[in-house]
Amino acid sequence: MIEGLLARLREKKPLVHHITNMVTVNDCANVTLAIGALPVMAHAPEEVEEMAGAAQAVVLNIGTLSRQQVDAMILAGKAANSLGIPVILDPVGAGATGLRSRSAERILSEVKVCVVKGNSAEIGILAGKGGRIRGVESAEAAENMVEAAAEFARRYGAVAAVSGATDIITDGKRIAFVDNGHPMMGTITGTGCMLSSVVASFCGVEQDSFKAAVAAFVCFGLAGELAVSHPGARGPASFKTAFFDEIYNMTEEKIRHGMKARFENL
Repeated sequence: MIEGLLARLREKKPLVHHITNMVTVNDCANVTLAIGALPVMAHAPEEVEEMAGAAQAVVLNIGTLSRQQVDAMILAGKAANSLGIPVILDPVGAGATGLRSRSAERILSEVKVCVVKGNSAEIGILAGKGGRIRGVESAEAAENMVEAAAEFARRYGAVAAVSGATDIITDGKRIAFVDNGHPMMGTITGTGCMLSSVVASFCGVEQDSFKAAVAAFVCFGLAGELAVSHPGARGPASFKTAFFDEIYNMTEEKIRHGMKARFENL
């Protein structure tokens, strides 16, 4: 299903416009470059529409949000929608505060989003199926995460991409379960934000957002697995370096041999 997407990404080098959080902005830019796309980080309301119009994908990440930033996200998202450019939403910490929940819901109501990438609590809460979040980390998932993700996807006409021990990706009709990844990925800040950048990079070259999201999750998780085997990866800092190297050195052959994904129809 995802064969050839990485090669196409690296040939096309899509421009990915980020309106993202200050904690992870540098890592998001670097992982976008490492996977083969081109990053731009533009937040000013005066330029976001123009920048979104020049991009092949747009990431909206509410990790360190403000009202002004959300306003800029709406402007960028609507500009992207008018040109058929895919928009990826990362609702970081939705459910932790009223501002975060309202901001995510506002974006979803005013912008056509093709992929919402979140953890189990964020997606469960936005789907109205429950969940509990502590800061920006999932503390408790919805009782039936598959049902919650599928209902969310159908409600918003978007792919729900849920990160976890087993990732769940669904468009409400198809579902993929991805088991690539390693617990060490949870020891560094920003892996979720970086994953959204990789999802957007694939969406920039693949119209089927479900396929694009699956490819991103597989590549990202597989890079984590391979990074752990590096002799120098003895802790979070050295693992992070190895992880970026593995993203950069990802190949179609590694994907074929290392992909751990199963697919079902709903």
